[in-house]
Amino acid sequence: MAEPRKGRQTPTKSIVLPYTKSYGQDAIDAYNTAWSGTGRTAQQWQELMMYDILAVNDDGLWTHTKFGWEIPRRNGKNEILTIRELWGLEHGERILHTAHRTTTSSSASRRLAALLDAAGYTEVNRKKKGEKYDRHYTYSKQLGLERIVFLGENGGVIDFRTRSSKGGLGEGFDLLVIDEAQEYQDSEESALKYVVTDSKNPQTLFCGTPPTPVSAGTVFLKLRNAALQGETENTGWAEWSVDEMTNPKDKDAWYETNPSLGTVLTERSIQDEIGSDEIDFNIQRLGLFLRYNQKSAISRNEWLELKCEAMPSFYGKLFVGVKYGHDGTNTAMSIAVKTGDGRIFVEGIDCRPRRAGHRWIIDFLAKADIEKVVVDGANGQELLAETMKKNGLKAPLMPTVKQVITANSAFQQAIYEKKICHMAQPSMVQIVSNCEKRAIGSNGGYGFKPLLDGAEQSLMDSMILAYWACSEQKVHRKQKISY
Repeated sequence: MAEPRKGRQTPTKSIVLPYTKSYGQDAIDAYNTAWSGTGRTAQQWQELMMYDILAVNDDGLWTHTKFGWEIPRRNGKNEILTIRELWGLEHGERILHTAHRTTTSSSASRRLAALLDAAGYTEVNRKKKGEKYDRHYTYSKQLGLERIVFLGENGGVIDFRTRSSKGGLGEGFDLLVIDEAQEYQDSEESALKYVVTDSKNPQTLFCGTPPTPVSAGTVFLKLRNAALQGETENTGWAEWSVDEMTNPKDKDAWYETNPSLGTVLTERSIQDEIGSDEIDFNIQRLGLFLRYNQKSAISRNEWLELKCEAMPSFYGKLFVGVKYGHDGTNTAMSIAVKTGDGRIFVEGIDCRPRRAGHRWIIDFLAKADIEKVVVDGANGQELLAETMKKNGLKAPLMPTVKQVITANSAFQQAIYEKKICHMAQPSMVQIVSNCEKRAIGSNGGYGFKPLLDGAEQSLMDSMILAYWACSEQKVHRKQKISY
């Protein structure tokens, strides 16, 4: 009988400096011994990671003073931290474990305490004077200020904290852990990176997932890029990721990017995660790093790189986006159409005051060869839909908030993948190259807002709607029957 299929056990990308000695096996043995009898052991990929993280040079110092890793969610990436922290405590290290959220750092403290209990350590309320301790520890459980102290000659200490721009100042540690590293900000790094300076053998670990389009952190992404480009020293990196947008139903991609698939994860659980937001699935489950700085707006050069030198040949019908401005002042309309070379051409049609009515929109829709119309804006979409119906036009799509979020994400990703082209209309160049992101909903979605006073965002929004409708349209091929 064939063995069950398992996820890829080695990273899809990694930077590991040469070494001949490692304490990795010691750490793995301690972890496996703790859980002996339960059937729980470190997975192969976790063992390989521990060898690299705990590698030392000829002087007995860490080969990698910095080591970062990215693994999609629910694969057990935090278990690497637990194994490393157990080794550190047993060898007298002072450790600072930081996270973006208090709940995350608190959960990490409970996970480590559970491992200590399984390893035969005993928690005591407080250290008593004159008492001898061997495998004992104290555990302060105050939320956001958790602390575990080993009692004995080589007693290590670990503090769990939520990150801030002032956290860690004035304190000294041997090991600094950056959990939820995708949210690690420059201001926090300025405060924390010096906490291991006084250590004789310091190490900093970065553990996270790829940043989403609204992640505040930039340090993790810069570390990754610098490591993969060979611009770092004493730094290791490992990731499980796809290089480009991938079909969420591609099971081979699942196994390539999720090392715990077939053990901790199941195909069924991943299947249930698939929804309408393909970009989010690619980031969270397939480890996709978007090819742009998540905090920056679209630059003028990036937009103009997509300019057509001549009008391209078109394929198929037009897709129309209509957007009613948030303040109710203006209404904008744009179109999108597929080109012969597989891109999508976008262009603004017009942006007029609301008092101009709907006649100009209806006249355009009645004359053009249109596949679909998308209308957004609670202050006008219902009225336009009714007017379209009275004029014998097909009902428009009025997108949900979730669909608007998907449209914005897809549009920006398409820019950096160069799937869009245009004729550089001055009004569109101005608004696209002078915008910033704004949050939509409560689950990390975003849209855009203008940086320039008086700029009309509805023009860009209408273009995004048109592009999204066009990109979502599937190509229907005529069936050929032969005898």
